[in-house]
Formats: sequence, structure tokens, C-alpha cells
Amino acid sequence: MTAGAAGAARVDHAVTSGTFSLDGETFEVDNNVWVVGDDVECVVIDAPHSVEDILAVVGERRVKAIVCTHAHDDHVRVAPALREATGAPIWLHPDDRPLWELTHPDATWDHNLLDDTELAVAGCTLSVLHTPGHAPGAVCLYAPDLGCVFTGDTLFHGGPGATGRSFSDRPTLEASIRAKLFALPGDTVVHTGHGEDTTIAAERANLAAATIRERITARLPGEECVP
Repeated sequence: MTAGAAGAARVDHAVTSGTFSLDGETFEVDNNVWVVGDDVECVVIDAPHSVEDILAVVGERRVKAIVCTHAHDDHVRVAPALREATGAPIWLHPDDRPLWELTHPDATWDHNLLDDTELAVAGCTLSVLHTPGHAPGAVCLYAPDLGCVFTGDTLFHGGPGATGRSFSDRPTLEASIRAKLFALPGDTVVHTGHGEDTTIAAERANLAAATIRERITARLPGEECVP
């Protein structure tokens, strides 16, 4: 955890472990917990496996919001319990209702996260970018004052998030990344839902290289020189 004075916004981080389940399969996963704020107040981004692990990052601060990047169970599993513990409202994009209800059929969130919504904390702003594809209501949170974006499972170190499961679509995901994330400055640090950080510039290059490889693979024999 990074130290800082009240009013000086910072990003704190921890990793918490549990499971992800969808379409009848369950996997062991490690999730990043991101907390944005100062010594007085903060916003929690995603609520994965353990309220205790999240509160260890929060400390004595007031939690202003629990912001869910999407509603897969490994990102919202303890959101209602964290709301109960902190009194903070849950924010979620309404297009993720079907996924949310798989985990929390008897609970709901408090506020809708919509494209261009802005959340203020500790003197900085988190701007919501709706980036469907990995999930229909997936969002990223851009913090220009901190030079970073929180991408959930939309974009990782090495490329786009997973598709191929229920409620996901690869062309939609790539279109979201190109339109919303690749429009950000190249040196923007990408804080992901799982794994290590990257930058927008690095992932622009990764996706461009992957696209070129796919186009070459798709060519018929004899077309190797066709642009």
C-alpha cells in the first residue's frame, strides 16, 4: 500500500483469491483489488472474493462507492456484503443485470454506471467508459489526474479479455477497446482486473501485431504477397 496525505489521491492495490464460475465451469482465479482515494475517503473498484481483504486495503477511510467493472461473480461476489460493512452504494452498468442476477438474484445495486458518468474522490475524477464485449455492461474507469485507467477484464497485459462464454462477443470487445481505450494517451497505465499492469501504447502494439498475424493466417496459399 502506498502512503499519502489527505487530499493527495493515490491508487492502492492488493490481490485476493477465489473462484470464477460461468456456463457450468469453475476456475481458481486471483483478482486485483484497486482502491482510489486519499487518507480520508476512497472508491473501491470491484468486490471479488473477500470483504476482509478489501477492508485491509481501505483501512479507516470512508468508502464513497463500490464500482463494479462488470458483473462476473469474481468481480461482484462480495459487493452486497461490502456495502453492508461500509454503507457505500454499489454502482453497475444496467446492461449487466443478467450476469448480476446469476450471483445475486435477491439483491440489486444502487446506481447505474453509464457512459461518461463521472465519480469524484479525493480531488480526482473517475470517468466511466462503457466497453462492452467481455460482458454487455463492462466499463473501464479513466483517471486522467492519476494517468491510469482501470480496465477490469476488458483489456489485459497482452491483449483483450476473454470471450466465447455467455454474454460475450469478440468483435464487440475489440471495437470497444479501439474506440474507447486506444483513444487515451499512450502512456496511460492500465490497471487490470487480473495480472500485471501494462500501458495503452503497449496494448495498441500488441493488438496491431495480433491482427496482422490473423490476416496472414487467413490468406489462402499463394496469397502471401497480397496486402
